[in-house]
Amino acid sequence: MLSKLRKCFLAILIMLALVSSALAPNEKKGANWPSFRGQYARGIGGNFSTPVSWNIDNSKNIKWMTPIPGLGHSSPIIWGNRIFVTTAISGKEDPELKVGLYGSIKPVDDETAHQWKVYCLDKNSGKILWEKLAHKGIPKVKRHPKSTHANSTPATDGKYVVAFFGSEGLYCYDMKGKLIWKTDFGILDSGFFVDPSAQWGFASSPVIHDGVVVVQCDVLSFAFLAALDIKTGKEIWRSPREDVPTWSTPTIHVGSQRTQIIVNGFKHVGGYDFKTGKELWKIKEGGDIPVPTPVVAHDMVFINSAHGKLSPIYAIKLSAKGDISLQAGNTSNEYIAWSVRRGGAYLQTPLVYGEYLYNLRGNGSLTCYRAKTGELVYQEKLGDMASFSASGIAADGKLYFSGENGDIFVVKAGPDFEVLSTNSMQDICMATPAVSEGVLFFRTHHFLAAVSDQ
Repeated sequence: MLSKLRKCFLAILIMLALVSSALAPNEKKGANWPSFRGQYARGIGGNFSTPVSWNIDNSKNIKWMTPIPGLGHSSPIIWGNRIFVTTAISGKEDPELKVGLYGSIKPVDDETAHQWKVYCLDKNSGKILWEKLAHKGIPKVKRHPKSTHANSTPATDGKYVVAFFGSEGLYCYDMKGKLIWKTDFGILDSGFFVDPSAQWGFASSPVIHDGVVVVQCDVLSFAFLAALDIKTGKEIWRSPREDVPTWSTPTIHVGSQRTQIIVNGFKHVGGYDFKTGKELWKIKEGGDIPVPTPVVAHDMVFINSAHGKLSPIYAIKLSAKGDISLQAGNTSNEYIAWSVRRGGAYLQTPLVYGEYLYNLRGNGSLTCYRAKTGELVYQEKLGDMASFSASGIAADGKLYFSGENGDIFVVKAGPDFEVLSTNSMQDICMATPAVSEGVLFFRTHHFLAAVSDQ
């Protein structure tokens, strides 16, 4: 009897050890932020306390700050105790970066040789663990003055890290920085379709799911959506897209009936079968320069855009199939639960946190809707003269919105608008922040910073 009890106890210990090993450290809930805006682009941190205020001058709640050379609007990503970020280093000492609200479409003329790099840092100390030169050369396309040559956020699954530099290629590394494979898609020109001379740079980020890398390449010629094997870089399928250039990142949704890739677009918003690339549903027209990433919540996908005549917000049921485009004058149909004709954001991905959808526009106008119904809750302004490009994130009952001038607005989540604090990073802030285990990570013009009250 005693022997049987010992064996049973030993079996329980082994099972607990296996579970602990499986969860720690890399699978700890709230630790990983594997791609743009975290898991499935939701932008929501785990159940950890996050700071309301901080101060760079006296280092209040500043855990560390590490300089990152070059220009990059790519966001940081996190797996376990490692944080990854990309950059493009110009041959010029002070390359042009012009932020704020303006309408110039002329690209930057910089024909110097650039270095495209991937950095891996220790999440706890900010120490650079490794840096890898992915490519060196003169950029194959130009960029907008407000843009960089490293806009695409990398992605990781804990075994591999993929970094996309547009026309300079897609690169896959292991977690120690060893190059596993690289792929050249040729020239990916994301210029303005009305005036192709206005080259603005590539920005769509890769996403990883179930051993597959998905890339959305909406460009001036031969646009496509593609899936690649993460171990080899071999192309699994490629679906042509009849659309103008876009800068949106695709979203993966795993449902009980199907796994689909959801993409934003102008002529072609839609869903694709994850395994085959076959189109599942589509909707036509929106803002003609789509940037925001689709977000899934409450059994719906929320998609917005803004530029040109239209700036819609769509709440689309995940069961959508076929052409679900709205008839003239309608705001809903069988598959579109609700929509707003004007009010979508030009650059920012929407944030769904709890029962509410928060939509921030470039001029600081923050609109809150009830996510399930589209009922307007409030519309308020962040900052007097602030402009915004980064998308918001949420954690611990708070919303974090980054102004281009470096002011971070902390807003109370819920139906009542309240700005809890405004904190300056004292640097240009164009990248969407990340959060891991209660620590906020801000990528600015010159550095990567960790902010924590723990």
